[in-house]
Amino acid sequence: MADPKKIDNESEVPKYLQVEKLILKDIDSGIFKQGQRIPSINETSEELLLSRDTVEKAYVNLRRKGILISVKGKGYYVSKTDTGKRLKIAMIFNKLSNYKRSLYNSFIQTMGSKASVDVYIYQYDLNAFETIINEHLKHYDYFVILPHFRNDTAAALPVIQKIPKDKVLIIDRYWKELDDYPVVYQEYDKDIQNALNQAIGLLRKYARLNLVFPPNEFYSTNIKKGFTHFCQSQHFDFRIIDNLSDDDIIENEAYVLVTDPDLYQFIKCLKTRNWIPGKDVGIISYNENQVKEILCDGISTISTNHDEIGKTAAEMILEKNFTRIKSPFLFIQRNSL
Repeated sequence: MADPKKIDNESEVPKYLQVEKLILKDIDSGIFKQGQRIPSINETSEELLLSRDTVEKAYVNLRRKGILISVKGKGYYVSKTDTGKRLKIAMIFNKLSNYKRSLYNSFIQTMGSKASVDVYIYQYDLNAFETIINEHLKHYDYFVILPHFRNDTAAALPVIQKIPKDKVLIIDRYWKELDDYPVVYQEYDKDIQNALNQAIGLLRKYARLNLVFPPNEFYSTNIKKGFTHFCQSQHFDFRIIDNLSDDDIIENEAYVLVTDPDLYQFIKCLKTRNWIPGKDVGIISYNENQVKEILCDGISTISTNHDEIGKTAAEMILEKNFTRIKSPFLFIQRNSL
C-alpha cells in the first residue's frame, strides 16, 4: 500500500489521519477497487512502522465514513470508490480551435463536479510545453495531453515521461514510442482513406481530386499519406496544394480542405464566379462543426467525433479504466459534393 517514508513523523497532522490519506489515495488511484480487501490492520502497522492502535483508528474512521466495511473474521473491504475528492486535471492543447472547444466541453460535461479542469496552450512550441509541465508537475492528479509540435516530436517524449505514467492520458494522436500509455487517438492515414472510400461514388464524377494541405499548420503528414494512397489505389488523378490560390480552383474538380480558412477562401472564390458547390466543383472539409451543416446549403465533411474523444477520455479517468481506444472517423454527406 505504501512505504514508511510516506508517514511524516515531524508533521502536525496526526498519524492516523496520514494513514487515512494514504488509503484514500490508493482508492482514488485505482490500486484498491470496490469490493476489494485491503491489507489487515496488522499488515499496515508493520508496513508503516506504526502502532496497531494508530492504524485501527484510521480504519474505524474510514468505516464510519462509509469508505470501508468490516467483515468479521475476514478484514476490511472497500465499500465505495467515491471518496469525495475533486480531481485536478490539466488539459494541455497545441492550440485553440473549434475542435478543441468541442472536445473540452464534452470532457468537462462528462467529468461534472468530480474535477476541476485547467487548460494550457503551448502553440506547437516544445519549450512552452516543457515549461508548462515543469511548473505544474506536482499540482495535478492527471494530465490530458494533445501532442502536436512544430519541431522534432521525439524531443517531447522525455518531457512527457517526467510525469508519472499513471497520471498521463494522450488524446488525438498515437505515438508508438508511448505505446504503453493510455490514448484516445485518430489514425490519420487510414481514417482519410476509409472516409473517402465512403464518398467514392460521388468523387468519381470529378476529373481530379485535390488535397489542400498548408504545411505551416502542423497537421499530421499522415493525412497526405492516406490521401495519396487512396487516390493511387482507386486510380484518381490527384494533386496536393500547399498554399491555395484562386487559380488552383478549377471547374469539375473536387477539393479536400484541411483548414477552415482555406474553406472560407474557397467559398468566396466560388461566389465571385457564381459556381455552385456540388455542381461546378466538389468540396469536402476536414473536421465537422455546426457551421458546416448550414454553410452553402451544407458542406460535406470527413471528421472524427470530437465530442466522443472528450467523453471517452473523461470516462477513462472516472472509471480508472486506462486503455487504448481509436476514435471513430466518418464521412458526412451534404450538398457540396
